[in-house]
Amino acid sequence: MLLTPRSQAPRPDGPRPGTAARFRRPPGRLKAAALLASAVSVCLLAASSPPAPLGIGDRLYPDLGNPGYDVQSYNLSFTYPGTNSKPLQAVTTINASTTTDLDRLNLDFAHGKVESVQVNGEPATFTSAGDDLVVTPARPLPRGTWTRITVRHTSDPAAVKDQDGGWVRTEDGLAMANQADAAHLVFPCNDHPSDKALFTIRITAPNDYTAVANGLPTGVERGPESTTWTYRTRHPMATELTQVSIGRSTVLHRTGPHHLPMRDVVPTKDVKELEPWLAKTPDQIAWMESKVGHYPFETYGLLMAQASTGFELETQTLSLFERELFTGHTYPKWYVESIMVHELSHQWFGDSVSPRTWSDLWLNEGHATWYEALYAEEVGHKPMEKRMKAAYAASDGWRAAGGPPAEPKAPDPGQKISIFRPNVYDGAALALYALRQEIGRPAFERLERSWVNLHRDGTATTADFERLASRISGRDLSGFFEGWLYGKKTPPMPGHPDWKPAAPGAKAAKSAK
Repeated sequence: MLLTPRSQAPRPDGPRPGTAARFRRPPGRLKAAALLASAVSVCLLAASSPPAPLGIGDRLYPDLGNPGYDVQSYNLSFTYPGTNSKPLQAVTTINASTTTDLDRLNLDFAHGKVESVQVNGEPATFTSAGDDLVVTPARPLPRGTWTRITVRHTSDPAAVKDQDGGWVRTEDGLAMANQADAAHLVFPCNDHPSDKALFTIRITAPNDYTAVANGLPTGVERGPESTTWTYRTRHPMATELTQVSIGRSTVLHRTGPHHLPMRDVVPTKDVKELEPWLAKTPDQIAWMESKVGHYPFETYGLLMAQASTGFELETQTLSLFERELFTGHTYPKWYVESIMVHELSHQWFGDSVSPRTWSDLWLNEGHATWYEALYAEEVGHKPMEKRMKAAYAASDGWRAAGGPPAEPKAPDPGQKISIFRPNVYDGAALALYALRQEIGRPAFERLERSWVNLHRDGTATTADFERLASRISGRDLSGFFEGWLYGKKTPPMPGHPDWKPAAPGAKAAKSAK
């Protein structure tokens, strides 16, 4: 995710303007295994107690996700009524394997009417508890059971009080923006990036609409009044990266590197104006491949939404952009292109390699900001060193406001996406710059390629990154990472002893607010 700058002129060489508002390590870094073990214990205890919301113990979103099962695939079916002001009829089918004995299970689902639930073809009872749908199957589910859960429900595009994301209403339909914790406002799921799965998505809409979703199309069924489109992913995906576009759109096709099939979804009336921007993507993919290796998915493209979201979003294989970013003529060409590369680079960093916990967000946004800045330097001739020096001056202020990069502060009340603060964007990119200074460019570039190759289609943690960096550099970097990722103050920059943080209260520090 990249928050769209709202100032009239961007800072060409400094930290990204407007990256505010959208993640403190407790004693000892919580490990994913410990989180899961704790959550499973809660699940087992809950079996004999009243239904209650559960979670897997994520430090920033403790109630997000659910223990006791591992989702293998989702089959989503949406029927659009021809207006974005009314709920869609929907069916969500989840195929999962149980990881412990379950008398009942929880799904994340908080914004829709549940009409029925079946487990393995048999009717199941259900109730709501907080943001959870609590399902009690007709018979217990032993550990290691392949389980199919089918939920018939509505999916409501109306805004939710004190909730961010989910369906986004556009001028002519709908799109999705589920980061970080809003997929369960759209469909029942295990809404945490640690549980990735394959997706099949079917959308039925009136014939004057076009529907597109993640992955590649597998079929189109046209009827006298409506059309059903089916899409399927070939790689596992986190729920927060789901995308469905419904609108009066045109789908533009082109070919990327290695014969990669590409498609862009744009408002039909804007095709001519937007095509020059979209035509840049194949070369941008080739540029990213020269840095980190082969593009990790089956297709890519841009979804130009007729909506004011306030951000751009790396939904898997189909990144969401505000149309106004390209048609408003507010920002210089090099800057818009670097934002395109920011979301593209997320396909490697965040989508293919997903964060095990939300405290690992810096691995997504820091890398996306890094390649955004590197592209601006190599293609737009905007020196990275100048940008990093400005970020260094602001870094102490960002850490005070949002926490250090790998120990972000919890979201603000009522603003769950407020974890997306400057400390995980330019603050994290600054840590990557320091790492390159510390281990040298060749080792850093090997690290980047190895990282996305080693963890492709999976999840990873900050500790995983630290271990790999130490192995590739041939020395223990734990002290380096302790300061740069967890310190309250920004450490000295290797190779730049003259760089100084801004004085408290200075303008650079205030930019974190």
